[in-house]
Amino acid sequence: MAKPNYQYEKRQKDLAKKKKQEEKRLRKLEKNTVPSVDNPEQAQPPVAVPETGET
Repeated sequence: MAKPNYQYEKRQKDLAKKKKQEEKRLRKLEKNTVPSVDNPEQAQPPVAVPETGET
């Protein structure tokens, strides 16, 4: 009977964990950027310029 390759199993588990973390990071990034693209009025409110009457 062949003995199990624990290093291979650990490597596969670590790769799966890293892939899942990267996907989660990308989802968070996308979640933060989507509202600003969908509604530009909320992303950048108009800047009020005070009128002083001076020339």
